[in-house]
Amino acid sequence: MTMFHHSIGVLIVIAVVFALAKRMKVTTELSMFLAALFGALAHMILPKGVDPRSSITLAELLRHVVEGAFTYYDVCLIFMSATFFMALFKEAGGVAFIVRKIVRSFAGHRFVCLLLLTVVMLIPGAITGSGATTVLTVGALVGSVLAAMGVPETRRVALVFMLAAMSAAAPPINLWAMMAAAGANMPYVGFAKPLLILSVAGALFSTFYLAGKGDPVDTEKALSELPEAPEGWNWFKAALPFLTLVALVLAGRIWPYTFPTVGLPLIFMICAAVTIILSPVKLRILDVATDTVKNLLGLVGIMVVVGSLIQVMALSGARGLISLAVVTLPMTVLFATLWIILPLSEGLVQYAVAPLIGVPLIMLFNMKGLDPIVSLSAWAVMWPLGDCLPPTAVVGRATVMEMDYKGRYFSDFVKACIVPSLFVALLCTLFLIYSKKLAFLGG
Repeated sequence: MTMFHHSIGVLIVIAVVFALAKRMKVTTELSMFLAALFGALAHMILPKGVDPRSSITLAELLRHVVEGAFTYYDVCLIFMSATFFMALFKEAGGVAFIVRKIVRSFAGHRFVCLLLLTVVMLIPGAITGSGATTVLTVGALVGSVLAAMGVPETRRVALVFMLAAMSAAAPPINLWAMMAAAGANMPYVGFAKPLLILSVAGALFSTFYLAGKGDPVDTEKALSELPEAPEGWNWFKAALPFLTLVALVLAGRIWPYTFPTVGLPLIFMICAAVTIILSPVKLRILDVATDTVKNLLGLVGIMVVVGSLIQVMALSGARGLISLAVVTLPMTVLFATLWIILPLSEGLVQYAVAPLIGVPLIMLFNMKGLDPIVSLSAWAVMWPLGDCLPPTAVVGRATVMEMDYKGRYFSDFVKACIVPSLFVALLCTLFLIYSKKLAFLGG
């Protein structure tokens, strides 16, 4: 039982250090890094009993911390290259062109206009895997159109957040699913359909629940608040970078033995190059790249330190302790509580919950005969709902700041998100319960 107590001791040290660091207003990524370092030291100092890792040295502990930092290196590359592509597209005026065209063409048709705005909101997060990127690239533009449609401020801000959350959950890039699958040595294949159904259903419900009632778009007001698109844009130029993305992804699947293997980071850089070539204005490529790195430092930093933290927890047995606690829970308890646990844990430690909780859940559901792909897809759509919850609240805070929201955060903004979030949680829970019957979606 000594090793069991040792793992509990390490877990307590990690939790206490993280809580103290957050209380002292240290950033989330540094709080996680400090928790990993102190957890590693606790593993070295606390008695372990009879265990082959008892004689571990400080140098070996530091090696594990550094080695863990590279766990999600490929995910970071995807994240940064995709965001760079979207930032270039926005800088070139492509986003402004699309939104202005939607307003001009469908201002008198509220239903169609809302549908198209939903699509515009889903694309950046689906490509980058980040709800914050969605908010920063198209949030303000879509928000101004919603204002011209008479949507109240609180509902407008809540809708931008919900669409950003669903865009982060949408395929092809879902960071939670990718990180959990990587931790379980599970290929990230077959997730497109279940993720698409869940995220699009959640986005559409959120759109028409929060903004369905009202008048058509006030065209003049909307266009006056939108930035002008540079001369030279047309639908072909606006669509070609995204068509290139789809073509390169599909080519590898259609001709797996003849088409060269092209990784997602390279695909996004090719799309960025297409955007540069098609842009009617000269782009500040170096400035855009610099801003992209600056904007993503926090999120990439979290993924780096999450790898270190998970490595230390696995080394000390703390991760196994959490896994044991998860897999011994009755399935009825999981079905009844995951819709609460997953968003709350996302608000607490963000992406760290994917390998920490997701991996043992994958093992448990697979052992119980439930489909792991459909199940992980459902969890990966529920997790981003917690991005408006403290202590991190990254996407929620980004939305409030980008939209210059004047209302109260919890009693107004978060409250407005409750009903759409509950709908998404209910739909995901149903997918969990009937995952075996829905297994064909992952085929």
